[in-house]
Amino acid sequence: MIESKKIYKNKILVISSLLLCLYFVSARAIIFFKKANTFILNEPSKQVSKPVEKPVNYISFSKLSEKNWVDSVFDNLSLDQKIGQLFIADAYSNKEEINVNKITLLIEKYHIGGLIFFQGECYKQAELTNKYQALSKVPLLIAMDAEWGLGMRLTNGFSFPKQITLGAIEDNDLVYQMGVEMANHCKRMGVQLNFCPVVDINSNPNNPIIGSRSFGESTDLVSAKSGAITRGMQEKYVIASGKHFPGHGDTYLDSHKYLPQVNYTEEEMKKNILTPFKQIIQDSIKSILIGHLQLPFYGTKPATLSTKVIKELLQNELKYKGLIITDALNMRGVKNRQKWAPGEIELQALEAGNDVLLYSENIPEAFDAIKKALEMGRLQQEEIDFKVKKILKAKYWAGLAKLANIETEGLFEDLHNKHTQELKQRLFDNAVTLVKDSTQLIPIEQNQNKRQLSICIDAPLNNLFGQAIQKNGHFIQYSTEGKSNQPFYDEMIEFADSCENIIISVHNFSNKPNEKYGTSPELINFIKKISQKHPVILCLFGNPYVLKYFPNASTIISGYEDEPEAYQAVSKIIFGEATAVGKLPVSIDKYFKLGTGIVNNPYTENNILLQEKDLLRNPDETNAKINQLIKNAIAERIFPGCQLLVVRKGKEIINNCYGKLSYEGSEKVNKKTIYDVASVTKVAATLQCVMQLYDQQKIALDQKISYYLPELKGTNKENITVQSVLFHESGLQSYLPLWEKTISGGQLKSFYFSKTPTEIFSMPITPHLYAKPALKDSVWKWVVKSPLHYKKGKDNKYDFVYSDLGLMILAKIIEKQCGEKLDVLVSEKLIEPLQLTRTGYNAFLQHDIQNIAPTELDLLFRKEQLKGSVQDQNAALLGGVSGHAGLFSTASDLATIMYMNLNLGKYKNQTLVKKETIQLFSQTVSKRSHRALGWDKLPADGESNYISPLVSNKSFGHSGYTGTLVWVDPEKDLVFVFCSNRVYPNANNNKINQMQIRKKIMDIVYQGLK
Repeated sequence: MIESKKIYKNKILVISSLLLCLYFVSARAIIFFKKANTFILNEPSKQVSKPVEKPVNYISFSKLSEKNWVDSVFDNLSLDQKIGQLFIADAYSNKEEINVNKITLLIEKYHIGGLIFFQGECYKQAELTNKYQALSKVPLLIAMDAEWGLGMRLTNGFSFPKQITLGAIEDNDLVYQMGVEMANHCKRMGVQLNFCPVVDINSNPNNPIIGSRSFGESTDLVSAKSGAITRGMQEKYVIASGKHFPGHGDTYLDSHKYLPQVNYTEEEMKKNILTPFKQIIQDSIKSILIGHLQLPFYGTKPATLSTKVIKELLQNELKYKGLIITDALNMRGVKNRQKWAPGEIELQALEAGNDVLLYSENIPEAFDAIKKALEMGRLQQEEIDFKVKKILKAKYWAGLAKLANIETEGLFEDLHNKHTQELKQRLFDNAVTLVKDSTQLIPIEQNQNKRQLSICIDAPLNNLFGQAIQKNGHFIQYSTEGKSNQPFYDEMIEFADSCENIIISVHNFSNKPNEKYGTSPELINFIKKISQKHPVILCLFGNPYVLKYFPNASTIISGYEDEPEAYQAVSKIIFGEATAVGKLPVSIDKYFKLGTGIVNNPYTENNILLQEKDLLRNPDETNAKINQLIKNAIAERIFPGCQLLVVRKGKEIINNCYGKLSYEGSEKVNKKTIYDVASVTKVAATLQCVMQLYDQQKIALDQKISYYLPELKGTNKENITVQSVLFHESGLQSYLPLWEKTISGGQLKSFYFSKTPTEIFSMPITPHLYAKPALKDSVWKWVVKSPLHYKKGKDNKYDFVYSDLGLMILAKIIEKQCGEKLDVLVSEKLIEPLQLTRTGYNAFLQHDIQNIAPTELDLLFRKEQLKGSVQDQNAALLGGVSGHAGLFSTASDLATIMYMNLNLGKYKNQTLVKKETIQLFSQTVSKRSHRALGWDKLPADGESNYISPLVSNKSFGHSGYTGTLVWVDPEKDLVFVFCSNRVYPNANNNKINQMQIRKKIMDIVYQGLK
């Protein structure tokens, strides 16, 4: 939409304002409701349910609501079946038939509620899951302990990075995306519960069992990562389980073998180890696993059996209402504490407040003990009923009311799909950490006239890292298997004297601190000696704690894991193809602090480099003026926050974030905040595709649009040309409120929309609204039939009227010429080549919603607060993907797109658009207006609400209705990007134009240039 276009909703502005007021009054209640766990129950009533003497076989009840489903299933359970629901038994897909027989017995006789699968392989586990589900009268809750993906347990499952690696990533949205993808894998395997994340703060580097399973040693870091991965998994309705409550990070013993003590005072616990659990509770985590830990402050019992820990601390003090699950009850941390009577551990676990008994060593004995305890009055029936209903609610939430067989065809391909593999590479790209570079070897300067040496330790010859190194330069390669080959080390020290660049990689570390992580005295001594003689690049592919044994190397890169994706990420940093952005998630003795990580400048001919203030006359003064202007704008509620990025001569001169995502919230805007860029979509996505098609001679400026779209022949749009659309001189209407055709009496028409997804209503509009895909065909018909405007000049040709409809038509042409949907094309032709990570359509489907700036509180059409779904109503009707609006991005990503245009179509070693095409589209100015082909330009009189009169005549860009602006100035070698959400919460707020905020910021920038 154009900045100055009329809002068609003004006729009920008063009603909107009133509703807006009501919204804020009820906001607290709404927020509270959304945060609530969906399967929370009230406290158990004293009414005891009557056991069913002859229970019927399980019926799906798939069309019933949660309450009806839970009640229907519960009312048909016998006492034995209720007791059985409390157990999750251990299962394997790589054991002999005796294990299958055992599980079959537990299902048929003891009515167990779920299974946790351990070692095996995907196809066999899928087959067994189908078999076991068919045997069970109530759907089984299938669980896995898959902290870093199915590959943790299954030989052919996919493995994501471990949590310590994720701890090095600053971008929590990537962690959220990993949570989403892990959940997709779980669902594909019929798994509803994943015992992830590990919420323990690994403040003890000698911890024998947590270590690399933790996100790190920082309370804030662990809290943020735990919350992100939890939200990601549960976004796809896979139950996350935070562990090991109340915190296993600062212990010296392994609870699989012993009962570790956590010697914290109450104050220390609340300040440190409980903080991440508070975060995941706030993020509505559906289950928490209790660790076998002894906390002297809460008594001598293991936490798993402690009423004080579970009922008093977790439930009463922390207000947790979700499922509470024991850690495996076969572990010696609880089992070996004393000689237990049969079933006594399970009884005490239930009495302490646990809902689910995990991996009970002898379920038949525990089952009988529970039944006897009910008969004797030690356990109360209403308590068991309460727990069973919580379990059934969890099953309903996870989709077990609509249980379906797991299809094994294509299973491996689905679990190892392209998106999953690309995400894993992005995770490692963002994690790898340049820990030290004292002699500034990174990026490496290759000298073809001297020998270059690559030494791979504990890796085979021609290993994958060696291959990655060889792709970038000619290196003499040596490798040794094992880490104790002293003759090899002696030979390498002597040979290195004749070499210029020396890269040493060490592989095959362990995660055991008591074994020095698999190092050896010979290796430690070798690295020390060669580092004293030569500057070397040391690449460590293992646990970051191993760094303490190699502090003397001049350059150290932590790859965290021995994975091909880590090799690629490290190689790209060494050779200047990428920037190292990872930060150490733990401190390394006295050598390296928590958060250590050097951000290097890569060798990139056409990439935007780090901030460079020397290109401003007085950086402090310029920034101070901008800061004050934006601070005042936020105070005046012009927008709640914004991003500002200015690039000059390929370097950032300003890259600042201001304010918050909303006026009421606490989330601050950061460089990763994603904005709805509105009409910037026209130039940042659609126009880029048009220019590429022009290069390929698939589109001509003087060609009629009806040539590409035959359905326009015989209509009032038959003779419109592509050029006239780009100039906005086609006669097309500026904007049509097509969304009004989909409502009646102020309500959405049920013919088009549904609040829940179905096979018919499968096109997401918002997280809570779905439409028929055929709605897009209706929108197109309405556009085709729309009238033209009547603004013509003396020559009887149409004058300039900015039109959304023209870009909607161009999107249709692009799709027709390419045979692909617009969002797919933009991804393939723009997002992937430019390596953009936060750009795309329908952000709510791709990113953690907490990282997205909200836009309008839409009280007329979608009846909800928009966040991650496009603000523009007509774009929403098209499923959020249109030529005129729909793109979401950040200032950083937009700057990359604009910089490619400033650089005449080049990015690194790629040419995305020909030089001549960029110049043609940006510098061909209409004779009837100030516009270029698709681009906005400064009007001849210099008057604009958002463009500084100081820009050059060759400059070009575009604004966005939501409060965004991109501008490219070839004469100044400058890119200016501004992102805000001025439409929050009311799109009628037009102060950004009235106060000319963007223009004033641009004035300050231009006045400050050297």
